Amino acid sequence: MEVKTARLADRPDMRDKVLGMADSWPRFVIEDLVGTYHFLRIAAELPEYVLFAEDEHGRVVANAFSVPFSLAREGRGELPARGWDEMLLWAFSDLRRGVRPDTVSAVSVSVTPDAQGKGLSALMIRAMRDNARALGFGEVVAPVRPSAKHLEPHTPVEEYARRVRPDGLPQDPWLRVHARAGATLDSVAPASMTVAASLADWRRWTGLPFDTAGDIEVPGALVPVRCEPERGYAVYVEPNVWMRHPL
Repeated sequence: MEVKTARLADRPDMRDKVLGMADSWPRFVIEDLVGTYHFLRIAAELPEYVLFAEDEHGRVVANAFSVPFSLAREGRGELPARGWDEMLLWAFSDLRRGVRPDTVSAVSVSVTPDAQGKGLSALMIRAMRDNARALGFGEVVAPVRPSAKHLEPHTPVEEYARRVRPDGLPQDPWLRVHARAGATLDSVAPASMTVAASLADWRRWTGLPFDTAGDIEVPGALVPVRCEPERGYAVYVEPNVWMRHPL
């Protein structure tokens, strides 16, 4: 597959194709309220941080979203335990207040289902790094969703994230892609994303009954979903792993 990458800021005509690109995210993941409110704002307000890959037929086969923020701002300094959600809140708070950013954070890297396994995710990470460097930044950080963690929902994420192969690279495939691009593991964000919803919503999203109190294993979930039938809701708190890419 021959692809070329571009920034949405340079190709605004591709906005609908980039935002409408098919992906393979589990349905419940896109129901995080912080993400629901802020994600589309990136393309509208920060298009220079939106990248996409286009194949030889003009089809968008991958995209990468990122945002700038100030990590050195007073009260911060460390990557947040509330990972993905707090990073988005910091970025748009800084944008609103005119705070000068010093760091770029990855928000998502997506590849269309039929183009997966062709190295496009690594290509988009490299493009994101190159874009941040060209914009004058010295570091990209990423709240990474370990791609195979869903196979071990009861394994503590700290234990899982620090497993390595004999060659020293992370055991998890997506963490490994970041490591190969030059990133190092910084910390775990134990509450990176929270999805709290009614049992009816969870049943609709997953096809599961959600009628038993306690932890429910959900396909695609990195940790079990906590179900409270007597109260009528279930809550998913997803951990991510902060990776740091020096440029």
